[in-house]
Amino acid sequence: MGIVTVDDLTQAIKNSIDDSHAMVEEQAYELACHVLNFFGYSDRIIDNILEPADRDAFYMLEDSGILTTEREETTLYDGREWRIHYWLFKRDRIVDLIENPARKPAATVGDEFTYADLPDDAWQRGGSEE
Repeated sequence: MGIVTVDDLTQAIKNSIDDSHAMVEEQAYELACHVLNFFGYSDRIIDNILEPADRDAFYMLEDSGILTTEREETTLYDGREWRIHYWLFKRDRIVDLIENPARKPAATVGDEFTYADLPDDAWQRGGSEE
């Protein structure tokens, strides 16, 4: 995979989210555009350019395997250690999500938990009787 396009990232985002949290095409497209505005033609960006809301979106994409982080440590002239955090595209995961959607089957009505499923004695107050 060469450059990550908006269409590629949109499809990967849509395919990384299970059906219970389905994202409509427009939302996935907007998120892909937003993320690509940071990366441009690069595979790596520095974390400190992100606002907290942007970082939240990046963490969500990290959870789905689309992004990952790395850090670099360097020694400053005065001897202090400095850490630089980066975000990177995981191209192999993006390709995998485009080719093999990670969608999980939606829960069926019979699979859902309801309190009506609990036995009557579950509603009895516990403790010792005197």
